[in-house]
Amino acid sequence: MTEMPPALARIVDEFAGAPRDVVLEMLLEYSDAVPALPAEMAGGAGMEQVVECQTPFFLHTEVAPDRTVTTYFDCPPEAPTTRAFAGILSEGLAGATAEQVLAVPDDLYHRMGLAEAISPLRVRGAGAILARLKRQVREQAS
Repeated sequence: MTEMPPALARIVDEFAGAPRDVVLEMLLEYSDAVPALPAEMAGGAGMEQVVECQTPFFLHTEVAPDRTVTTYFDCPPEAPTTRAFAGILSEGLAGATAEQVLAVPDDLYHRMGLAEAISPLRVRGAGAILARLKRQVREQAS
């Protein structure tokens, strides 16, 4: 059975083992980890909106012929928590295969202990981001 990408597993373990009072600080550090979008995707062009998010959030994935996945996220800087989810996925899924991405547990954010640190609405939005990402990968990989 395929496991989630090692980089993402490390991030999940760091969060799960952290004291509750520093989880939010750790999360916000990832808000700067979102790479800039290519010019052709500016303004969400060719990206899918995740309507469950409170803030405008767009994503796009590409599965290369070698089955590696590239993720693109667009989320405003004034939404640091949501942007941090994108940063975690960006960093954790970098270089991952389609199979590794699809092996990411749907309850990833609960496993990280984020449900105690952020609002249920944000956790729901994060779950929707992951679900959309995995659906896009599944559609391209099949």
